[in-house]
Amino acid sequence: MDDERKSSRTGERAAEGLREAASKEEEKTESKMGQDLAKGADRFEERSKSSDGRSAGEKQED
Repeated sequence: MDDERKSSRTGERAAEGLREAASKEEEKTESKMGQDLAKGADRFEERSKSSDGRSAGEKQED
């Protein structure tokens, strides 16, 4: 069972490749926009609001 949960080298390389690709895409988007993208909790709120204009806290109140 533990063997199934261990990361394989191939999986680790794939994950690293995805992180690098995401980082490059983020840099490209930031340079095109002329400003940095929000990070962490700010990004969570930004994504939440963009879907329907309400924050995550407002959605939980319903």
